[in-house]
Amino acid sequence: MNNKRHTQTIIIIALLLLAVLTGVIWWLKPKSASIPVNDADTSSTTLSNSLTNTTDTANDKITNSDNLSRFTTGLEQLPNSLKGTDVDGGIIIDENRQLVVTEGLRRLFDYFLSAMGEEDEATIIARVEAYIRSHTPEPAASSAIQIFQQYVNYLKGLDDLQANYGSLQMQTTQAGKLDLNLIAQRRQDVNRLRQQLFDQPTIEAFFGGEDAYEDYSVAMLSIEQDTGLDEAQKKARREDYISRLPDGDIKQNFQQQANFGELTQRTEEMKAKGASAEELFAMRRGLVGEAAASRLAEVDTREADFDNRFNQYQAKRQALINSAGNEAGARAQIEQLERSQFNEDERKRLTGYAELQEIEKIKSNK
Repeated sequence: MNNKRHTQTIIIIALLLLAVLTGVIWWLKPKSASIPVNDADTSSTTLSNSLTNTTDTANDKITNSDNLSRFTTGLEQLPNSLKGTDVDGGIIIDENRQLVVTEGLRRLFDYFLSAMGEEDEATIIARVEAYIRSHTPEPAASSAIQIFQQYVNYLKGLDDLQANYGSLQMQTTQAGKLDLNLIAQRRQDVNRLRQQLFDQPTIEAFFGGEDAYEDYSVAMLSIEQDTGLDEAQKKARREDYISRLPDGDIKQNFQQQANFGELTQRTEEMKAKGASAEELFAMRRGLVGEAAASRLAEVDTREADFDNRFNQYQAKRQALINSAGNEAGARAQIEQLERSQFNEDERKRLTGYAELQEIEKIKSNK
C-alpha cells in the first residue's frame, strides 16, 4: 500500500513539475535593444502534436505560390480559433535589419500553427510567410522564413520521437519510480534533432527557458526518488540545486515554488498543533512575503466560515433525512436548505467537501 501511494505521489509530482514548462514564456522577454517590429502579450501554445508527418524533401521550400496569393498580411480570413485575438510573439530586427532570434519569434510561429486542423499545413505556411513579409524588411524576413521552415520540420520530428517513446510520465521502473534514464535518452534525441535543424543561437533563444524548467523537473524527481535520503536531506538538496542556478527570473520562480511547497507543509503542521492566526501569518510572511500572507489569511477566514456553515448544514440535512425516513423523501427540503446556506459556487463544492471530510476522519482514526 505504501509503495503504491509512493508511486502515485511521484507521478503527480512529475506531472505538476512538467506542467510549469508552459509558463516559461512569461519569464523570457527579449532583452535586446533592437528594433521591435511586432510584439504582443498573449501566451504561447505548444504544437508538436499538431503537424502531419508527410514531408516532401524534394519540395522543401516554404513558398507556395497558389496559397501565398491568397494573403497580403497573413491576417485575412483568420480561422475561428484566432479571430478576435492578438498575434502572439514578435519579430525583432537590429539596426542593420538583420533578424534577432528570440523566444518571441517561436511564439509567433506557434500562434499561427495552433490553427492546424482548422487550416491545412500549406495554408498556414503561406499565411505565416505573408505575415512575416508584410511586417519585416529584408534580409530579416528571409531569415525568419527559413527558421520557420526549420521549426515546422522540428515539430514533425518531435511527433516521430513521441511515437517512439510514448507517454514518459506514466512509464515507471520495476521499483515503481519514473524511468529517469528513459527521460534522459529522450532529451538526448531531442537535442540531436535540434542540432540538425538549428544553429546554436536559435536553439538557446527558442528552447533555453524550456530546458531550464525540464532540468529542474528532472533534478527534483531524482531527489524525490533517492531512497538514500531522508526528508531533511531532500530539502537540502533541493535548496542547493536552486542556489546554484544563475540569478534571474527563472531562479526566482523556482525559489517561490520551493517556498510554497514548504509553506503548505508548515501550514498543515502548525494548524494541527493549534497555531493562532497571528503565528500562521508570521510564518507565511517570512516565506512568501506580507502581501501573499495577507491573501492566505483571507482564504483561511473564508474557509473557516464555509466549514462552520457546512457543519451546520450537515446537521440540519441529517435531521431532515431522519424526519422523512430516507434521503429521497427529504430531497426537496435538502435542496432548499442548500440554497439558503450557500451561493451557487459553494453548492458545487458540497459533495467533494463531504468526501474530503470523510477521508480526514479515516486518516485521523488510523
